[in-house]
Amino acid sequence: MMFQRLFLLQFFLLVSLATATAKRFHTIPRLSPIGPGVWRDDPDQISGEFVGEDFETFFYNQTLDHFNYRPESYDTFSQRYLINSKYWGGANVSAPVLVYLGAEAPIDGDLKAVGFLADNAVQFRSLLVFIEHRYYGKSIPFGSREEALKDASKLGYFNSAQAIADYAAIIIHIKEKLKAKYSPVIVIGGSYGGMLASWFRLKYPHIALGALASSAPILYFDDITPSDGYYSIVSRDFREASGTCYQTIKNSWAEIDELASKSNGLSMLSEKFKTCNPLTDASKLKDHLMTSMYASAAQYNKPPTYPVNKVCEGIDGGGFGDDILSRIFGGLVAYKGNLSCYVNAHTNESETTVGWRWQTCSEMAIPIGIGNNSMFPPDPFDLEDYIENCKSLYGVPTRPHWVTTYYGGHSIKLILQRFASNIIFSNGLRDPYSSGGVLENISDTIVAVKTVNGSHCLDILFAKETDPEWLIAQRKMEIKIMKEWIDKYYADLSMF
Repeated sequence: MMFQRLFLLQFFLLVSLATATAKRFHTIPRLSPIGPGVWRDDPDQISGEFVGEDFETFFYNQTLDHFNYRPESYDTFSQRYLINSKYWGGANVSAPVLVYLGAEAPIDGDLKAVGFLADNAVQFRSLLVFIEHRYYGKSIPFGSREEALKDASKLGYFNSAQAIADYAAIIIHIKEKLKAKYSPVIVIGGSYGGMLASWFRLKYPHIALGALASSAPILYFDDITPSDGYYSIVSRDFREASGTCYQTIKNSWAEIDELASKSNGLSMLSEKFKTCNPLTDASKLKDHLMTSMYASAAQYNKPPTYPVNKVCEGIDGGGFGDDILSRIFGGLVAYKGNLSCYVNAHTNESETTVGWRWQTCSEMAIPIGIGNNSMFPPDPFDLEDYIENCKSLYGVPTRPHWVTTYYGGHSIKLILQRFASNIIFSNGLRDPYSSGGVLENISDTIVAVKTVNGSHCLDILFAKETDPEWLIAQRKMEIKIMKEWIDKYYADLSMF
């Protein structure tokens, strides 16, 4: 009960601070490869072809703290990983190992939706491994989720450096267990997991031969990428879909504020947008539209449905009325379907929401703001305010420069082309997070594979018969590059 009261206090403090300052602090979009499960007719959401029946689940006795030698650092926890050996050529021929690095969610969802490994297991004759990120799913330190999330002293072990050290330990363990010393390993990840994959290759080149980093915004830190990059692409996606839709959205913010300022305005907004509970201010409605509809639709704007087009069809169609706010509600219905209510529901927060809040408050401080040239009200990123909000939540300040200090990012081409190799950075330019991605080749072996019409992590989801040619070509290019890495590895191996 003490933990629950503390957690609720922290949560409502966060909400009140965010509402008072109108910052985007509390809405750094998740770096998930899968996206929201709102498209009932989209088979990419959960594949029926591959649901993990060929995987066997294991638990590794993982070290709590890889970087200290204090007695408590030697504590351990059970970390989940899964193996599929159905197509593996075996250790005798040093057949490859493809490893998917889990991110800010239980591994179960990725196993069902991320099909790149399974789709290519036969031609690679590869062992498939999925590893769950610490503090998510069933990989919880300190015995329980409540204890693990209790305070910053426990959450302090919840960071990317510890996570990739976990992956290194498990990969070594698997290879030793299977006597697969010379089997080359390629790590694969999407979004935050894509960042982990690229960083893993840089930090552990002796373990991973290469990395496929899908939609990994490794340059969205410090001042490398303009802070308004994310919402600029969201706006561009909607403008390209429909100029009238774009303008309607742009005009709607003033309409919401004007109605909210009237004596019975919040009640009218609640009724018009079918909120699950009465609105106490307009910020929750605006934030929901901005992040849970527009940003989400743009980030996961994948074929054949293209959610941005669906939203704009609902807005331009005027099925709920010709006034601006009725049209916006039409877009909400088009995106989420017919529901009893849409905004402001009191729901239990998912472990991903809770975990991602800590990660973005500690080291993953992606400075997303909104500039003057978009369909959204300007809202610059305020680092000092962000740090203070996080400090008020957890008692410790954000370390906004740690990612670039530990992994790099500034002058990336000059630096990585001198020592690094074998990384594929794949991006779809409709993805708002591509604004922080590597979009040009750094060297002959650190390459950017991008598509104009692609969206977030689209290349690593299950292939479908309806996939467009440009997506098929992107995946073929990635496979070709990975095969070249492996062929060169075998050639080098034969010399010893």
